[in-house]
Amino acid sequence: MKPIWIVDDDQSIRFVLEKALAREQFATRSFANPRDVLVALEDDEPQVLVSDIRMPGGSGIDLLAKVKQKHPGLPVIIMTAYSDLDSAVSAFQGGAFEYLPKPFDLPRAVELIRRAVDESVREEVRDLGQAEMPEMLGQAPAMQDVFRAIGRLSQSNVTVLITGESGAGKELVARALHKHSPRGAGPFIAINTAAIPKDLLESELFGHERGAFTGAQTTRRGRFEQADGGTLFLDEIGDMPFDLQTRLLRVLSDGQFYRVGGHQPLKANVRVIAATHQNLEQRVREGAFREDLFHRLNVIRLRLPALRERREDVPALTRFFLAKSAKELGVEAKRITEAALERLMAFDFPGNVRQLENVCHWLTVMAPAQVIEPKDLPPELMGSEVRPPAAPVALAASVPAGDGLSSAPSSGFGELAAPAGLSGHGAANGYAPIGAGATPVAGGMPGAPGLAGGGWLDDLQREARRLLESGDPQVWDTLTRQFEGQLIHTALELTRGRRIEAAHKLGIGRNTITRKIQELGLDD
Repeated sequence: MKPIWIVDDDQSIRFVLEKALAREQFATRSFANPRDVLVALEDDEPQVLVSDIRMPGGSGIDLLAKVKQKHPGLPVIIMTAYSDLDSAVSAFQGGAFEYLPKPFDLPRAVELIRRAVDESVREEVRDLGQAEMPEMLGQAPAMQDVFRAIGRLSQSNVTVLITGESGAGKELVARALHKHSPRGAGPFIAINTAAIPKDLLESELFGHERGAFTGAQTTRRGRFEQADGGTLFLDEIGDMPFDLQTRLLRVLSDGQFYRVGGHQPLKANVRVIAATHQNLEQRVREGAFREDLFHRLNVIRLRLPALRERREDVPALTRFFLAKSAKELGVEAKRITEAALERLMAFDFPGNVRQLENVCHWLTVMAPAQVIEPKDLPPELMGSEVRPPAAPVALAASVPAGDGLSSAPSSGFGELAAPAGLSGHGAANGYAPIGAGATPVAGGMPGAPGLAGGGWLDDLQREARRLLESGDPQVWDTLTRQFEGQLIHTALELTRGRRIEAAHKLGIGRNTITRKIQELGLDD
């Protein structure tokens, strides 16, 4: 993600925002005047721009107008004094995302910037989703070599052999070669020779006459005839049966072939592009592939790199596939954190680009939140850190469902407890850390030493029974406060007090967590 740019002549304002944003894992870049910003925009761009209005050397409103001319989709937050409402109106009229009155509440400022970042990312994903699907993506040097080769071959009809691992995108290269060739207006016919049984492959390639074999009730055109005037892509050519290799060699030599059961020679004007993940030289040495066919196919060889050889392309591919999957499923595209992208870049992807696309489709369906974090990645990408599934626990009716938490599913609470020994202000407000071996505090729920299975639910049941038998009229409210308080306290411990992140982890809104903290007295 690109940095947040802060523009203010007041060094203290820049310092405070830099530190607050750094705590939220945002990169920043600061400027003391608008002139430096305009210079920097010549070769760089922020994710969000936060600018003061009145500065030596220029106005924030003028800067807004110039930025919007060059980057109309960039969110700009204008900082202004309470009394400067005219400037605020001018800021909105100029296309500002929001204005931030001075002096400002720091958490509110960070929250506003986060909203602007989310809007910026959504805009980027929307633009990507609306853009025409690119033929291929790749900035890595190995992929640039492939693109250059496709460009050099754009005016040629020469036979090409594409090599590379399964899932690396060999068919995409073949389609690009066809599209940019003189045959681009003709048909592109693809066939995977390894996916068709040997007895049917000959008919698939060359067609058959009526009555040529049992079931051949009509004459059928083969792939060579279908590709006349265009390109025939033979995928996994290394798996072609040996006797069919002879027939293919003849077609490549003189352009003539016979349908199965036919006696009339046919001619097709076809360019052949072949692909394989196998070592054809080795197959030739083993006697499994004809040497003369190998030389006939190996006129121009194009090697497609594995995804692990171009890891720098993983972020762009991931964002593209997430947008593509969301469009196919009719849902909002999910965003992915830099930490999750780093985990993806570290993975070797034995299935290459196809596997990454499948992972993105899985994340679109299965990731619980709109922002994908490392913990949301599928288990096979987690290596030794594979997360064991939470023990399924059916929440009994006695577990209260407070506002904001009632939408939680009725299972998967096996890791609800805080680490042993957590207490602090939580205990003083009527709840004790579950699973810490704690004793009841102020009528609170006793802890359970183990959470696998129903240990903490047994304790909940006992505490509920005790309160009910005592005639306490506030059983529901008491246990609800303890339950919600424990959840929020644990989330805040994990996020070091960052409320927005805690709310995100709990699956509730920031307004809900703020209200609950106040209601439960967790600020005390």
